[in-house]
Amino acid sequence: MKRLLPLLMVLSLAACGDKPADEAAAPAAAPTEAAAAPAAEPGADVTPADPASTAATAAPAPGEPGAIDPAAETAPADTSAASGTPAPGEPGAVAAAPEPAPAMPDPANAPREGIDYKVLPEPQPTFGQGGIEVAEVFAYTCIHCANLQPAIDTWKPRLPSDVRFVYVPGAFGGIGDNFARAYYAAETMGLLEKTHSKMFNAVFVEKAFTNASEEEIADWYATQGANRDAFLSTMKSFAVTAKLNKARQFAMRTNIESTPTLIIAGKYSAQQNERGPDGLFRTIEWLVARERAQAAGN
Repeated sequence: MKRLLPLLMVLSLAACGDKPADEAAAPAAAPTEAAAAPAAEPGADVTPADPASTAATAAPAPGEPGAIDPAAETAPADTSAASGTPAPGEPGAVAAAPEPAPAMPDPANAPREGIDYKVLPEPQPTFGQGGIEVAEVFAYTCIHCANLQPAIDTWKPRLPSDVRFVYVPGAFGGIGDNFARAYYAAETMGLLEKTHSKMFNAVFVEKAFTNASEEEIADWYATQGANRDAFLSTMKSFAVTAKLNKARQFAMRTNIESTPTLIIAGKYSAQQNERGPDGLFRTIEWLVARERAQAAGN
């Protein structure tokens, strides 16, 4: 495990109308005027009946007794009363069964305390807020961080929704601070997802830096689509300086001695050992499960 060096480390109820009136109960239509009228006398002037007036006497107008409400014909039937099942939230409704509380992880699968992980002397505030935090303290100049990054890229998207993964750049002075500033400038300018893994390649494969000055680092980010002057200005901004100091304090409070080190829930630290990346991730997942169960009161 690479030791930190001063010069290298850096989330309807639908309205129901009354049922349609029983058509059999509707009053019979009044006899038409033509049927009720006496036969015309010979020679009388006969005028044909007015169809409109005949229709008007055949059926009640809307609003009169016996008239059928058009809205009632199209309104959906109220099935909730017929079924006898209360809607959710109503008196008598059956509540959904609560989800089972998280169980403590199997002690038989527990990682080795003191070997796979360490308990911090005192629980520390997490770097951010929300969920169960897994924070990786890393440095762009650390070859072990570079080697672990591809495994993290695969593992991180599979983390449960209640787990929050965060990177914390090591800010231990020298060029490490320059790279840490670059990390936060990239984050501020929306370039982090594109450039984070690429930066390890630039340092160790492309050997893109001769002195890793702020200006030289800004030049590299310009090749990744950043405005060079804006990036350099952001690196030196008050906001980035504040984040840099926060990262430095976090590393000091959690007793970071080398990179990469992962801090879980501000209580445990874990590093890769002979069990490789998969062993490291199993350790973290076990500790996360324990934190989840303890938060649920188990």
